[in-house]
Amino acid sequence: MKLSIKSIKIIFALVCFPLTLTAQKPNEQEILDTFPNKETVVYKTVNGQELDMLIFYPDAKKMTSKNPWMMHVHGGGWAGGSKYNILKKAFLGSLKSLLENGVVCVTIQYRKAKRNSNAYDAVVDAKDAARFLLKNVKRFKLNKKRYGVWGGSAGGHLSLVTALGDNSDFIGDAEFIKYKPNFKCVVSYFPFTSCVNPDLRPGSIFEDGKLFERLLGAPLEEKPELAKLLSPTELLNKKSPPILLVHGDKDTVLPIINSTYMVKVAKEKKADVELLTIKNAAHSFHGENLSPSIKELNDAATKFILSHLK
Repeated sequence: MKLSIKSIKIIFALVCFPLTLTAQKPNEQEILDTFPNKETVVYKTVNGQELDMLIFYPDAKKMTSKNPWMMHVHGGGWAGGSKYNILKKAFLGSLKSLLENGVVCVTIQYRKAKRNSNAYDAVVDAKDAARFLLKNVKRFKLNKKRYGVWGGSAGGHLSLVTALGDNSDFIGDAEFIKYKPNFKCVVSYFPFTSCVNPDLRPGSIFEDGKLFERLLGAPLEEKPELAKLLSPTELLNKKSPPILLVHGDKDTVLPIINSTYMVKVAKEKKADVELLTIKNAAHSFHGENLSPSIKELNDAATKFILSHLK
Protein backbone atom coordinates (compact mmCIF):
# COMPACT_ATOMS: atom_id res chain seq x y z
CA MET A 1 0.00 0.00 0.00
CA LYS A 2 1.41 3.36 -0.98
CA LEU A 3 0.85 6.20 1.47
CA SER A 4 0.40 9.81 0.45
CA ILE A 5 2.66 12.53 1.84
CA LYS A 6 -0.32 13.84 3.82
CA SER A 7 -0.95 10.41 5.37
CA ILE A 8 2.71 10.05 6.33
CA LYS A 9 2.65 13.45 8.07
CA ILE A 10 -0.51 12.50 9.99
CA ILE A 11 1.04 9.23 11.15
CA PHE A 12 4.25 11.04 12.17
CA ALA A 13 2.29 13.62 14.14
CA LEU A 14 0.36 10.90 15.97
CA VAL A 15 3.59 9.11 16.89
CA CYS A 16 5.35 12.26 18.10
CA PHE A 17 2.25 13.80 19.65
CA PRO A 18 0.11 10.92 20.99
CA LEU A 19 -3.51 11.40 21.98
CA THR A 20 -3.36 8.91 24.83
CA LEU A 21 -1.95 9.35 28.29
CA THR A 22 1.62 8.12 28.70
CA ALA A 23 1.95 5.62 31.54
CA GLN A 24 5.02 5.52 33.72
CA LYS A 25 7.60 3.27 32.05
CA PRO A 26 9.96 0.78 33.76
CA ASN A 27 13.06 2.77 32.78
CA GLU A 28 11.47 5.89 34.27
CA GLN A 29 11.01 4.07 37.57
CA GLU A 30 14.67 3.03 37.51
CA ILE A 31 15.73 6.66 37.09
CA LEU A 32 13.25 7.86 39.71
CA ASP A 33 14.71 5.42 42.21
CA THR A 34 18.03 7.27 41.97
CA PHE A 35 16.38 10.34 43.52
CA PRO A 36 15.85 9.61 47.23
CA ASN A 37 14.24 12.91 48.18
CA LYS A 38 10.93 13.34 46.39
CA GLU A 39 7.18 13.37 46.95
CA THR A 40 3.99 13.51 44.89
CA VAL A 41 1.39 16.10 45.88
CA VAL A 42 -2.08 16.84 44.49
CA TYR A 43 -2.26 20.58 43.83
CA LYS A 44 -5.88 20.85 42.69
CA THR A 45 -8.94 18.97 41.54
CA VAL A 46 -10.81 20.18 38.46
CA ASN A 47 -13.94 18.57 37.01
CA GLY A 48 -13.35 15.61 39.27
CA GLN A 49 -9.79 15.09 38.03
CA GLU A 50 -6.92 15.28 40.52
CA LEU A 51 -3.84 17.04 39.16
CA ASP A 52 -0.57 16.34 40.90
CA MET A 53 3.06 17.34 40.87
CA LEU A 54 6.28 15.47 41.61
CA ILE A 55 8.67 17.45 43.80
CA PHE A 56 12.41 16.67 43.81
CA TYR A 57 14.38 17.98 46.80
CA PRO A 58 18.15 18.52 47.10
CA ASP A 59 20.06 16.60 49.78
CA ALA A 60 19.21 17.70 53.30
CA LYS A 61 22.53 19.49 53.74
CA LYS A 62 21.69 21.72 50.75
CA MET A 63 18.16 22.49 51.87
CA THR A 64 17.32 25.79 53.52
CA SER A 65 14.03 27.31 54.61
CA LYS A 66 13.75 29.26 51.33
CA ASN A 67 15.10 27.30 48.37
CA PRO A 68 14.94 28.60 44.81
CA TRP A 69 12.83 26.36 42.56
CA MET A 70 12.09 25.43 38.98
CA MET A 71 8.77 24.16 37.67
CA HIS A 72 8.83 21.80 34.68
CA VAL A 73 5.94 21.61 32.18
CA HIS A 74 6.12 18.47 30.06
CA GLY A 75 5.67 18.14 26.32
CA GLY A 76 3.71 15.63 24.24
CA GLY A 77 1.78 17.56 21.63
CA TRP A 78 -0.53 19.17 24.21
CA ALA A 79 -2.46 15.88 24.35
CA GLY A 80 0.15 13.37 25.54
CA GLY A 81 3.34 13.05 27.53
CA SER A 82 3.65 12.98 31.31
CA LYS A 83 5.39 14.67 34.21
CA TYR A 84 8.09 12.00 33.90
CA ASN A 85 9.35 13.69 30.72
CA ILE A 86 11.73 15.55 33.03
CA LEU A 87 13.72 12.29 33.13
CA LYS A 88 14.49 12.46 29.39
CA LYS A 89 17.98 13.31 28.16
CA ALA A 90 17.11 16.91 27.32
CA PHE A 91 16.33 17.66 30.98
CA LEU A 92 17.86 14.98 33.21
CA GLY A 93 21.35 16.45 33.39
CA SER A 94 19.97 19.85 34.34
CA LEU A 95 17.64 18.28 36.91
CA LYS A 96 20.58 16.62 38.65
CA SER A 97 22.74 19.75 38.49
CA LEU A 98 20.00 22.01 39.82
CA LEU A 99 19.39 19.69 42.77
CA GLU A 100 23.12 19.65 43.48
CA ASN A 101 22.99 23.43 43.59
CA GLY A 102 20.15 23.52 46.10
CA VAL A 103 17.29 24.17 43.66
CA VAL A 104 14.02 22.34 44.30
CA CYS A 105 12.57 20.98 41.04
CA VAL A 106 8.88 20.35 40.41
CA THR A 107 7.29 18.62 37.43
CA ILE A 108 3.54 18.92 36.99
CA GLN A 109 0.54 17.11 35.57
CA TYR A 110 -2.01 19.24 33.66
CA ARG A 111 -5.20 18.79 31.65
CA LYS A 112 -4.48 17.44 28.18
CA ALA A 113 -5.87 19.07 25.03
CA LYS A 114 -8.59 16.58 24.26
CA ARG A 115 -12.36 16.30 24.60
CA ASN A 116 -13.45 19.57 26.27
CA SER A 117 -9.96 20.87 27.16
CA ASN A 118 -7.35 22.74 25.14
CA ALA A 119 -3.96 24.38 25.66
CA TYR A 120 -5.56 27.30 27.49
CA ASP A 121 -6.63 24.93 30.27
CA ALA A 122 -3.09 23.56 30.43
CA VAL A 123 -1.73 27.06 31.04
CA VAL A 124 -4.36 27.71 33.71
CA ASP A 125 -3.24 24.50 35.41
CA ALA A 126 0.43 25.45 35.19
CA LYS A 127 -0.36 28.86 36.64
CA ASP A 128 -2.34 27.18 39.42
CA ALA A 129 0.52 24.79 40.14
CA ALA A 130 2.80 27.80 40.66
CA ARG A 131 0.11 29.51 42.74
CA PHE A 132 -0.23 26.39 44.89
CA LEU A 133 3.50 26.39 45.52
CA LEU A 134 3.50 30.09 46.37
CA LYS A 135 0.68 29.49 48.82
CA ASN A 136 2.71 26.70 50.43
CA VAL A 137 6.24 28.11 50.40
CA LYS A 138 6.76 27.31 54.09
CA ARG A 139 5.50 23.75 53.73
CA PHE A 140 7.84 22.98 50.83
CA LYS A 141 10.67 25.33 51.95
CA LEU A 142 10.52 27.44 48.82
CA ASN A 143 11.64 30.97 48.08
CA LYS A 144 8.63 33.13 47.23
CA LYS A 145 10.59 35.27 44.77
CA ARG A 146 13.30 33.15 43.15
CA TYR A 147 11.73 30.63 40.79
CA GLY A 148 11.44 29.85 37.10
CA VAL A 149 9.75 27.53 34.59
CA TRP A 150 11.04 25.21 31.84
CA GLY A 151 9.86 22.62 29.36
CA GLY A 152 10.27 21.19 25.88
CA SER A 153 8.20 21.09 22.67
CA ALA A 154 4.54 21.59 23.68
CA GLY A 155 5.89 22.03 27.21
CA GLY A 156 8.29 24.66 25.91
CA HIS A 157 5.35 26.54 24.47
CA LEU A 158 3.28 26.13 27.65
CA SER A 159 6.22 27.25 29.79
CA LEU A 160 6.54 30.43 27.76
CA VAL A 161 2.83 31.24 27.95
CA THR A 162 2.75 30.40 31.66
CA ALA A 163 5.54 32.88 32.35
CA LEU A 164 4.56 35.58 29.85
CA GLY A 165 0.76 35.46 30.03
CA ASP A 166 -0.97 37.94 32.31
CA ASN A 167 -2.24 36.18 35.42
CA SER A 168 -5.64 37.87 35.04
CA ASP A 169 -6.09 36.18 31.65
CA PHE A 170 -5.60 32.70 33.13
CA ILE A 171 -7.77 32.56 36.24
CA GLY A 172 -8.06 29.09 37.75
CA ASP A 173 -8.91 27.74 41.21
CA ALA A 174 -10.47 30.42 43.42
CA GLU A 175 -8.37 29.15 46.31
CA PHE A 176 -5.23 30.52 44.65
CA ILE A 177 -6.58 33.72 43.14
CA LYS A 178 -4.56 36.10 45.32
CA TYR A 179 -1.25 34.51 44.30
CA LYS A 180 0.35 36.00 41.19
CA PRO A 181 3.34 34.07 39.80
CA ASN A 182 6.25 36.21 38.65
CA PHE A 183 8.83 33.88 37.14
CA LYS A 184 12.45 35.00 37.13
CA CYS A 185 13.50 32.98 34.09
CA VAL A 186 12.29 30.57 31.41
CA VAL A 187 14.14 27.82 29.55
CA SER A 188 12.19 26.59 26.53
CA TYR A 189 13.38 23.73 24.33
CA PHE A 190 12.28 23.44 20.67
CA PRO A 191 8.99 25.33 21.29
CA PHE A 192 6.07 26.47 19.18
CA THR A 193 6.07 30.26 19.50
CA SER A 194 3.25 31.81 17.47
CA CYS A 195 -0.24 30.86 16.34
CA VAL A 196 -0.61 34.05 14.35
CA ASN A 197 2.52 34.05 12.15
CA PRO A 198 1.85 31.81 9.11
CA ASP A 199 5.56 31.87 8.17
CA LEU A 200 6.27 29.37 10.96
CA ARG A 201 3.96 26.67 9.61
CA PRO A 202 5.55 25.34 6.37
CA GLY A 203 7.44 22.12 6.99
CA SER A 204 6.01 21.74 10.52
CA ILE A 205 3.19 19.82 12.18
CA PHE A 206 1.06 22.97 11.87
CA GLU A 207 1.40 23.10 8.08
CA ASP A 208 -2.18 22.03 7.26
CA GLY A 209 -3.70 23.89 10.22
CA LYS A 210 -5.41 20.82 11.70
CA LEU A 211 -3.39 20.85 14.91
CA PHE A 212 -4.89 24.21 15.85
CA GLU A 213 -8.13 22.38 16.58
CA ARG A 214 -6.31 20.54 19.35
CA LEU A 215 -4.38 23.58 20.59
CA LEU A 216 -7.33 26.00 20.56
CA GLY A 217 -10.27 23.62 20.71
CA ALA A 218 -11.46 24.96 17.34
CA PRO A 219 -10.09 25.97 13.92
CA LEU A 220 -7.69 28.94 14.03
CA GLU A 221 -10.07 31.30 12.22
CA GLU A 222 -12.73 30.73 14.90
CA LYS A 223 -10.48 31.63 17.85
CA PRO A 224 -8.33 34.66 16.88
CA GLU A 225 -8.19 36.14 20.38
CA LEU A 226 -7.31 32.83 22.01
CA ALA A 227 -4.65 32.34 19.32
CA LYS A 228 -2.98 35.59 20.40
CA LEU A 229 -3.30 34.65 24.07
CA LEU A 230 -1.47 31.38 23.38
CA SER A 231 1.26 32.96 21.23
CA PRO A 232 4.45 33.64 23.24
CA THR A 233 5.70 36.19 20.72
CA GLU A 234 2.52 38.22 21.18
CA LEU A 235 3.00 38.23 24.96
CA LEU A 236 6.60 39.44 25.02
CA ASN A 237 7.48 42.89 26.35
CA LYS A 238 10.51 44.63 27.84
CA LYS A 239 9.48 43.53 31.34
CA SER A 240 9.32 39.84 30.41
CA PRO A 241 11.64 37.51 32.38
CA PRO A 242 14.89 36.42 30.73
CA ILE A 243 14.34 33.53 28.32
CA LEU A 244 16.72 30.92 26.97
CA LEU A 245 15.55 29.07 23.85
CA VAL A 246 17.32 25.82 22.90
CA HIS A 247 16.55 24.48 19.43
CA GLY A 248 17.95 21.98 16.95
CA ASP A 249 18.70 23.24 13.44
CA LYS A 250 17.37 20.01 11.88
CA ASP A 251 13.99 20.07 13.63
CA THR A 252 11.15 19.27 11.19
CA VAL A 253 8.41 18.92 13.80
CA LEU A 254 8.68 22.47 15.13
CA PRO A 255 11.41 24.07 12.98
CA ILE A 256 13.99 26.40 14.48
CA ILE A 257 12.31 29.37 12.78
CA ASN A 258 10.00 29.30 15.81
CA SER A 259 12.92 30.33 17.99
CA THR A 260 14.72 32.62 15.54
CA TYR A 261 11.45 34.48 15.02
CA MET A 262 10.98 34.89 18.77
CA VAL A 263 14.50 36.31 19.08
CA LYS A 264 13.66 38.79 16.31
CA VAL A 265 10.44 39.87 18.04
CA ALA A 266 12.31 40.15 21.36
CA LYS A 267 14.81 42.57 19.85
CA GLU A 268 11.97 44.72 18.53
CA LYS A 269 10.26 44.72 21.93
CA LYS A 270 13.51 45.03 23.91
CA ALA A 271 12.87 41.73 25.70
CA ASP A 272 15.67 39.50 27.01
CA VAL A 273 15.64 36.39 24.82
CA GLU A 274 18.65 34.35 23.71
CA LEU A 275 18.94 31.27 21.52
CA LEU A 276 21.27 28.30 21.82
CA THR A 277 21.28 26.48 18.48
CA ILE A 278 22.08 22.75 18.55
CA LYS A 279 23.65 21.75 15.25
CA ASN A 280 22.59 18.45 13.64
CA ALA A 281 19.74 18.07 16.15
CA ALA A 282 16.22 17.07 15.16
CA HIS A 283 13.19 17.42 17.44
CA SER A 284 13.86 16.37 21.05
CA PHE A 285 17.57 16.61 20.17
CA HIS A 286 17.59 13.33 18.24
CA GLY A 287 20.54 12.90 15.92
CA GLU A 288 24.28 12.33 15.85
CA ASN A 289 27.27 14.64 16.26
CA LEU A 290 25.24 17.22 18.13
CA SER A 291 27.06 20.45 18.76
CA PRO A 292 26.94 21.45 21.54
CA SER A 293 26.40 18.00 23.03
CA ILE A 294 23.52 16.95 25.28
CA LYS A 295 25.77 17.37 28.32
CA GLU A 296 26.89 20.79 27.16
CA LEU A 297 23.37 22.02 26.49
CA ASN A 298 22.25 20.70 29.89
CA ASP A 299 25.14 22.57 31.48
CA ALA A 300 24.23 25.74 29.58
CA ALA A 301 20.61 25.53 30.72
CA THR A 302 21.69 24.97 34.32
CA LYS A 303 24.09 27.92 34.20
CA PHE A 304 21.38 30.18 32.79
CA ILE A 305 18.88 29.13 35.46
CA LEU A 306 21.30 29.52 38.36
CA SER A 307 22.37 32.94 37.15
CA HIS A 308 18.79 34.17 37.56
CA LEU A 309 17.78 32.26 40.71
CA LYS A 310 20.87 32.53 42.90
